[in-house]
Amino acid sequence: MKVNIRPYSPADRDAIRRICCETGFSGDPVDPLFCDREVFADFFTRYYTDWEPESAFVAEVDGVVAGYLTSCLRYRYHAFVEKWIILSVIPKVILRWAAGRYDAQSKAFLKWCALQGSRQTPRAPKKAAHFHFNLLPEYRNEGCGLRLFKAFMNHIEKNQVKRIYGQIQTFEDRRTMKVFERFGYHELDRREITKFRSFHDKKVYVSTMMRELDEEAD
Repeated sequence: MKVNIRPYSPADRDAIRRICCETGFSGDPVDPLFCDREVFADFFTRYYTDWEPESAFVAEVDGVVAGYLTSCLRYRYHAFVEKWIILSVIPKVILRWAAGRYDAQSKAFLKWCALQGSRQTPRAPKKAAHFHFNLLPEYRNEGCGLRLFKAFMNHIEKNQVKRIYGQIQTFEDRRTMKVFERFGYHELDRREITKFRSFHDKKVYVSTMMRELDEEAD
């Protein structure tokens, strides 16, 4: 396979939104958890594609977008825009709920987001850049993830970023965390995410993995 890591282009927006939804449920399609792909993609990708596209990268395999890494270096701006995005999707969600477009599981997911999501999200470091990445299942063993991550590291070094973090799903064995630890990350916080209890017989956690790039970062 021919793998090409390149900066995000506006033409990639639909592919990123699709991959977000195809991998949004622990690496699998999000539909069993939440049936509204438009709202899901808005919340998890819209800031990065529409407000900070210069910090996004895509992995192309044989000319097909196979995955992406989105990131935010302008963390103060992100906090403002994220609130605006949430407020913009609330009327859409209310109308679709009232129209009967959401099944019982989707309603449970929305209730979890409104009532428990913020409490169960692990703590994030202050004044820090952050990133997200996703790959379609058939491309996860092609080295795309590592190459995306290296492109991101080059980007933050050029921009003199002092602190970065990512939030990942983990289970009891914590094997996923060891990959980040090899790159100098350590766990800042870890919390159980209860929205998956009806799907898994074991506990699911989200961990904040962070790295200091400048020891004087405060």
